[in-house]
Amino acid sequence: MNNEFHTVRGYQLLQQNSRLLTSAMEDYLEMVCRNAGEDGFVRMRELAQKLNVRASSATKMMQKLGELGFIKYRRYGVIELTEAGKQLGEYLLQRHRVIEQFLSMLGITENLLLETELIEHHISPNTLKRLEMLTQFFSSNPELLRRLKIYISRHMTAGPE
Repeated sequence: MNNEFHTVRGYQLLQQNSRLLTSAMEDYLEMVCRNAGEDGFVRMRELAQKLNVRASSATKMMQKLGELGFIKYRRYGVIELTEAGKQLGEYLLQRHRVIEQFLSMLGITENLLLETELIEHHISPNTLKRLEMLTQFFSSNPELLRRLKIYISRHMTAGPE
């Protein structure tokens, strides 16, 4: 996991753009960032497949993200992230990873992706940073993580109180 992309600028970008971006726009930008790879681009068809949407829906969203200055989009071509798009996309990707790691530490396996998606669009940068610190704490203290998992296991099998 990349723990280095937590600059103040990343949080500022998210707060600045939170009024502009819908949850769906964030998902698209995150997926472009996730799949751009070393080449720095993703093809529209690939993006639509990864998000399980029609190419026409992906095209409309890319046009909106292009108008906002996050991507360079060429019709029927490739999608490239602008510098602002890279910065925000990396933050969104890191946000996803932190939440997913936290939920995994809690033993969430069923619907992990769904649970992560539901949380990531509604968490504040401050809470996210604290979640990240907690997951780093448990990662660097494996004995405490083991004890947490035992505690959770005992209480989950005991049933509701």
